[in-house]
Amino acid sequence: MISISYGGGRKQFAMKLCKLTESNISSITGKKICCVEKSVSYLEELCQKYDVLEQISCIVDTNRRNLGQFAFHGKEIEVVYISYLADMNLEETAIVITSDYYKEVFENIAAVLGPDISDITIYYFANRETEYEETYRDRYAEEPLKNIIVFRSGPHASSYVKGMDFGDNARALFEYAVQIGLNRTYELVWLVKEPKEFERYASVENISFLSYEWSLSEKQTERDAYYRVLCLAKYIFFTDAYGFARNCRKDQVRVQLWHGCGFKTRVNFVRCEKRYEYTTVISDLYADIHADIYGLRKDQVLVTGYAKQDWLFHPGKEDIRKLQIPDAEKYIFWLPTFRSTERKLEQLNEYALDSETGLPIVKTKKQMDVLNDLLAEKNTVLIIKLHPFQDRSEVFCEGCTNIHLIENEDLVEADIPINRLLGQADALISDYSSAAVDFMLLDRPIAFMLEDVEEYEKSRGFVFENIREWLPGKEIFVFEDVCSFVEEVASGRDTTGNKRQMLRSKMHKYCDDNNCRRILEELHIFHRSDEEKGSVRTCAINGMKYGKNEAQTRKN
Repeated sequence: MISISYGGGRKQFAMKLCKLTESNISSITGKKICCVEKSVSYLEELCQKYDVLEQISCIVDTNRRNLGQFAFHGKEIEVVYISYLADMNLEETAIVITSDYYKEVFENIAAVLGPDISDITIYYFANRETEYEETYRDRYAEEPLKNIIVFRSGPHASSYVKGMDFGDNARALFEYAVQIGLNRTYELVWLVKEPKEFERYASVENISFLSYEWSLSEKQTERDAYYRVLCLAKYIFFTDAYGFARNCRKDQVRVQLWHGCGFKTRVNFVRCEKRYEYTTVISDLYADIHADIYGLRKDQVLVTGYAKQDWLFHPGKEDIRKLQIPDAEKYIFWLPTFRSTERKLEQLNEYALDSETGLPIVKTKKQMDVLNDLLAEKNTVLIIKLHPFQDRSEVFCEGCTNIHLIENEDLVEADIPINRLLGQADALISDYSSAAVDFMLLDRPIAFMLEDVEEYEKSRGFVFENIREWLPGKEIFVFEDVCSFVEEVASGRDTTGNKRQMLRSKMHKYCDDNNCRRILEELHIFHRSDEEKGSVRTCAINGMKYGKNEAQTRKN
């Protein structure tokens, strides 16, 4: 049981957090139930276990996007803002937390109710995964942490897309750790969807892949393996989803590596100060921005550069061939920002484009043909890389000899990280993606598709005011601007180089391939002197070398 006490005068008021169990469910029988935080999966388990659906009067939440009524098993339940608790009749109503972050929610409830209340017990419902975790946390509570580093990448399991569970900043940091032989000191463990897909690492010592689905496995051996590393790891690195590490011990270090420092703001504010110890960014400018939009203290933000940016300096010489991209004098990459998806993911959708091609600005098939002819004339290939959530069926470029579409599955099958591929690019077309900020490091031309910049600002928003002042490249509003940019790149002209270099000095603190090393040094996992004691090893997996100023150019 957890208590929050308020002193003052002669009275002491206490608010207690208690787990809802079979032994105390009778204490809320006959009362209305107010659930705290909307979670359909939690409601399903709660009502299945205790049959309390008819008692649920409302749900309170801090996420304003969740407010309003929704239907649940034939009952309309209203979701209201958490401040509603202050006006609630607490004698007639039981408060039940339905959230992974029940301790954090408990503190939010206490802040709303304040000290001027009589003794009250707040209940939390533990779903099956929480029940398992609490059991294992108790088992390992007194055991010292082990030299274990856990890695996970990608969004929540419900938004799984193949390849995203082994990629991005987490993968880049892992590969560097293997490169420098960190697996001789630490057990390196990946949490992925399907461990069998990574048997190529079986021969590398002290590396293992476990399924994050084992957190709920019916097999005890799988649960034992999963919770052992979760409970005893010294360091846990993740890119995006962090809920699996919600109940870590105070001596465990969780690091949010995130996707990138870009232009788009966060859709929904959730304070992450207690959800992980550190996050990484690329500059002091972004340290301030991320501390604000993620609700972090300044000392939690490490200015190291992003791990995956190191890949830009080490392009795979065979990647173009592996993807069957035609030979050309110049390569321009186009990474359209995510708009719509085949699966209609509620948390991620922006809006669909009204376009024959499924692309902005180059909207008609006729324009696509004109662009293709220009590219062919200039011996240039335009490579369109879709967002992993993008619906491929909406994008048309059939019959174009010099326009090549790359899907997420292509990169996964060829085992090519996108930033390693971008190292091959002579120029980049983007819109509001953080990939453009990464690409600035190579000091090559960038263009921005801005047809819908005003609409996007209203629907999603940007981290910068006067966003166009912060875009390090050519502005594209109409089809003719696209053609003009292609001609500039093909002729070797760089009309926005001065602006890009000025912004790069503000947006990046480092412009080298040593970000992975800086991250490990900041966390005292690895020191440069350790590397100097021996020679840099060639990674047994991909043959890459890092950290010795061996940055390559695309055609090196």
